[in-house]
Amino acid sequence: MQQPSSSLYTLEPIGIIHSCYREKFGIPRQPGLATAATACIELLPPFNRPEAVQGLEGFSHLWLQFIFHQTLAEGWRPTIRPPRLGGETRVGVFASRSTHRPNGLGLSVVRLKGIDTQNGKVILELEGSDLLNGTPIVDIKPYLPWADAVAEAECGFAPEPPQIREVRFTPEATLDCEAYEKLTGRPLATLVTQVLSQDPRPAYLQRRPGRNHGIQLWDQNIRWQANDDHFLVTAIESVELLHESTA
Repeated sequence: MQQPSSSLYTLEPIGIIHSCYREKFGIPRQPGLATAATACIELLPPFNRPEAVQGLEGFSHLWLQFIFHQTLAEGWRPTIRPPRLGGETRVGVFASRSTHRPNGLGLSVVRLKGIDTQNGKVILELEGSDLLNGTPIVDIKPYLPWADAVAEAECGFAPEPPQIREVRFTPEATLDCEAYEKLTGRPLATLVTQVLSQDPRPAYLQRRPGRNHGIQLWDQNIRWQANDDHFLVTAIESVELLHESTA
């Protein structure tokens, strides 16, 4: 059998993600699980030409190929411990969707909400993204349900969506969400609920109820507590104000 060439291949980012997820912790492990998550792709020169997205408006969903840019320096791992298996059982990296891959490439399906080609830019508005803010995009393709969705596909150790946890808000956190939503139009309470309900904690933390956690969504820091039967959102803090108070 002929061996593949040892030549190195380079990938040039065609765009950059601007996302509500400002840190890795809290990002849903699969796309589409948090439909309130907003993001957009800003195409980079020389790919930011309106003709490059001509006809894309006719598709409701896109395949995005991207780079796990914040884990590249950590290298790849031949086996990993999937959270779905409690973080105790190892499987091969190619049997997982781990970020620690040989080439650091990710694949995600997102809903296309709109295309803006005004002011010399090309912006693709997305819904249901699971991508970190600043993620480099290396390719975009239309999603074709008749070709890409296989109804009889088997799902190995992840046959069903993750179990949903109840999410509650303190009265103060509810008021903070309402004020933020009125000011920005962003569905903060819905996004917080969708993100936390899937339990973003690593497996080892899932075995330690009663701990306090924080997640940044947009420019807000979400403080929450993990209890045995539910998660409680205790505070919503402006990241800018929080930084000023700790400076």
